Amino acid sequence: MTKSETNMNNAYVSPGMPEIDMSGKSTSFFEFWPAWAMYTPVVIQSLLLSIRYRSLTLPLIANPKLPLSGMVGVGKSELFSQAEGVCHDSILAWTTVLRNEKSIDRQVTDALAKMKAHNLQFPVVGKPDIGCRGVGVKLLHNVEQLKACLATYPINSILLLQKLASFEAEAGIFFVRHPDQAEGKIVSLALKYTPYVVGDGVKTLKQLIETDPRASQLQHLYIERHKAHLDDVIAADQPFKLIFAASHSRGAIFRDANDLITPELNSAINKIMADLPEFYYGRMDIKFSDIEHLQRGEDLQIVEINSASSESLHIWDRKTPFLEAIRSLLFQYNTLFKLGAANRKRGYRPPKFKQLLAHWKLERSLTNHYPETD
Repeated sequence: MTKSETNMNNAYVSPGMPEIDMSGKSTSFFEFWPAWAMYTPVVIQSLLLSIRYRSLTLPLIANPKLPLSGMVGVGKSELFSQAEGVCHDSILAWTTVLRNEKSIDRQVTDALAKMKAHNLQFPVVGKPDIGCRGVGVKLLHNVEQLKACLATYPINSILLLQKLASFEAEAGIFFVRHPDQAEGKIVSLALKYTPYVVGDGVKTLKQLIETDPRASQLQHLYIERHKAHLDDVIAADQPFKLIFAASHSRGAIFRDANDLITPELNSAINKIMADLPEFYYGRMDIKFSDIEHLQRGEDLQIVEINSASSESLHIWDRKTPFLEAIRSLLFQYNTLFKLGAANRKRGYRPPKFKQLLAHWKLERSLTNHYPETD
């Protein structure tokens, strides 16, 4: 372990990530509030803005080439397939498998053929094409796991298979560009830490979770996921990863890293996003080798691009004041309306509310079938 990993105030961190101070409070008081509690001010603001702009669905053309700006019920593959040039090359290789009426064995055979065609090899990341907040994300190590994962998907749903990143370090980069401007800017940068517990050769995994300052408060996120290993004694100094998908709702730890934004990183992100046509608002989840490469904007690997419904992740830092988090959310949705208004002037027309409702119902119905997130 490194010095940062053995310091009593610092947790074990994934390679490439800076040390993380875990002393003091482990979560903010609002960090795991229900969505309605955090978004009530956003709803009120949106209603007022809809009167001002004469459209409730105006934000749904903020990214006009993407249905509903990707707000809900839109496939990741639909956005990935629009990427060109540098953006295309930065996205980790992927393919999709449509769950159909064929036998599951034949479906797996077809999936393996697609993997071969796209130079994908196990382990591979499997995730729902339509989904959010890390739901259903699995690390698939072999054919048997691929088969078990695909079998849970309902007919006519899509499994997206993606290359496993070369790096473990991860950040969320929120980017905004006005349609009338040649360049945009990074408005938020957050580091995404995967939580670990470290064995002592005596305690079981369950005991390690129960005695960890942060994990003990989030046991409902970890216990069920690792029920097969709860009685295992973790060897001394052995780190045990509690989650694979670094999603806040799954228990990942976020830290405000806005002070790490550099002109070089901003320039690199602008170059990437210039090759995603008509995309003006969203967050990239990016893997990187170390902080120095991140700040230089080098060797960035895009895992996902989240669009209109994405959040600036720095608001989930335990030290972010509540009012700052609310201001950030209000800024985001105010920006969505402004972008929608600009694109309406360019000739785009907001969709009907019933389209949003239909996509929301589709995503919600699919979510009930996806496997448990790793």
